[in-house]
Amino acid sequence: MRRVLLCTFLLLPLTAGAQDLPQKQSPNPSLTQNTAPSSKLVEPHLHVSRSGNASRPRVALTFDACMGKADERILSTLVRERIPATIFVTARWLRNNPQSVTIFLQNLDLFELENHGQNHVPAVDVPVLIYGIAAAGSPEAVRQEVSGGADAMLAAGFSAPRWFRGSTAKYDPSAIRQIRDMGYRVAGYSLNGDGGSLLGADVTEKRIAAAKDGDVVLAHINQPTHAAGEGVARALVALKRRGVEFVRLSDVDGIGDDDTTR
Repeated sequence: MRRVLLCTFLLLPLTAGAQDLPQKQSPNPSLTQNTAPSSKLVEPHLHVSRSGNASRPRVALTFDACMGKADERILSTLVRERIPATIFVTARWLRNNPQSVTIFLQNLDLFELENHGQNHVPAVDVPVLIYGIAAAGSPEAVRQEVSGGADAMLAAGFSAPRWFRGSTAKYDPSAIRQIRDMGYRVAGYSLNGDGGSLLGADVTEKRIAAAKDGDVVLAHINQPTHAAGEGVARALVALKRRGVEFVRLSDVDGIGDDDTTR
């Protein structure tokens, strides 16, 4: 099966992901779908400091651009409505979307670009499969995934990233320490808005439109053929009508667990 690493790994807990997602074959036959590292994997949460104003809740929108093309339904809504957001990009996505890169560069008052890695492999430093995807597998490979993503961002004209979010949003504690030692904060989230871009439009809209004060919303901006993108776009307008204060991760303090921000 052709190996396609899409950002569809945040849909459900691991058991559901293992059932619903296509299975990939690992080049290492010793790895199985349920392989687990000696230290427990974590999926960190992240909140931003709350506004404390019930009529103007503060929400950070974050979008993963993993592979594939840009979802113009989402991107055009962000630009038209002047809604700030943090976009996590991979080196692979940057190479394949020069027109969208130009839009981001032309709207740096709205968009903060951050690091989603070089090849979209999980930032775990031991051999393990996560939703059928082989992790980086060693500290050296984790470092390459992080630094390769940053290098591609600099080459595209963006500032040096300060946040990193890895594929599948799962890590082992030693990889988190390594990424932190490289100068990054690790971006978790508090609200999974689109289920890895696999949810329907109505469910996605309802989830995101219900964001609360301090939430960090995770959604995807790289699946233009999926119904979820329509729901994301509608939810952005609904949040704006609610009077939400949109912030980027660089605008306010971010509070993450598992030692991801301290």
